[in-house]
Amino acid sequence: MIQSAVIVDAVRSPMGRTKAGGAFVDLHPADLLSQVLRQLVERNDLDPGTVDDVIIGCVSQVGEQASTPGRVAWLAAGFPQHVPSTTVERKCGSSQQAVHFAAQAIMAGVNEIVIAGGVESMSRVPMGSSRIGRDPYGARFHARYAQGLVGQGVSADLVAQKWALTREQLDAYAAESHRRADAARAAGQFAREIVPIEVPGEMQGEMRGESGTRRVDTDETIRAGTTVERLAGLAPSFEDAALAERFPGLRFNVTAGNASQISDGAAALLVMSEQRAAQLRLKPRARIVSFDVCGDDPLMMLTAPIPATERLLKKVGLSIGDISHFEVNEAFASVPLAWQKALGADASRLNPAGGAIALGHPLGASGARLMTTMLNALERSGGRYGLQTMCEAGGMANATLIERL
Repeated sequence: MIQSAVIVDAVRSPMGRTKAGGAFVDLHPADLLSQVLRQLVERNDLDPGTVDDVIIGCVSQVGEQASTPGRVAWLAAGFPQHVPSTTVERKCGSSQQAVHFAAQAIMAGVNEIVIAGGVESMSRVPMGSSRIGRDPYGARFHARYAQGLVGQGVSADLVAQKWALTREQLDAYAAESHRRADAARAAGQFAREIVPIEVPGEMQGEMRGESGTRRVDTDETIRAGTTVERLAGLAPSFEDAALAERFPGLRFNVTAGNASQISDGAAALLVMSEQRAAQLRLKPRARIVSFDVCGDDPLMMLTAPIPATERLLKKVGLSIGDISHFEVNEAFASVPLAWQKALGADASRLNPAGGAIALGHPLGASGARLMTTMLNALERSGGRYGLQTMCEAGGMANATLIERL
């Protein structure tokens, strides 16, 4: 008998900038994640010894993130040594895949309680650290794609070209992401999902934490007052003469302003079988209804959320209009805009509290962060279904459907 997998709780850290002075630049990623795990366990009065597994998404598994970060963070939190952990790497969808693996284990009856989440310290372990000076592809891959792939930013420009998205549309979407995130923050909509993080350094007043630390409890990536006019002044980030020759007519419209922000963060979800949650008298907040993962053209790279969504909806017999809330990761503005154009989704239901353009994209943590935000938004709106999808390097995408309970 297939068991039902439910989300009992979901939390995240604030999103931190990676530049000097950023919230978490002086905090080890294991110490960031350990605080998120501890607060998730404590606020649900859960015996940590009953957790069957801890599945953590992390993309750059080198340096300070090289030693099974979930295991290190679990032990750093002071939790029992017998609880294991593993690390998932499916690029930007790593922690969304961690949730899928948690649900699969519970549905199969293998586990009853799993914590799924992710962490990425992009300030301390920069993106691409694991491949410096190395070719990750090999001769056979290069033979198949002899013309060569392109970076994600150029793929974002190719996506914009295919769906006829202008620079003005990309910038308008980006400005709206900041506006929505700022409005959500001002209204206190992130209060339930964010757990405060203690970081090295003193601060006076309400933000004072433990001895020698200060408490961070607010996203620092949101730029209130962002306008289309200001964004229009930014130069294209990936313009290149050789690429212009290779792709005639391609306009380079992706900028630092209409792409996701590099950031630091962590997030985690408490996933259980419905039966075990009832035994512990914990009230599930959502049911994981179904999920999918698929690949698409690695040159376009960012288009797989479209077929992943279509496949998922077909599995469950729902239409796009049946979904109350969509989280489509804003790796670049062209990604959710192309997804919306292809599927005809209601724009007001798409990333209503902003997305990675405003909140940041700490790679391995983003899937869990999006799901945490989506769960809280469904509870505020009273909506029934939430659908989340992420584009991933190599032309892949995860899609997840949850039902508010």
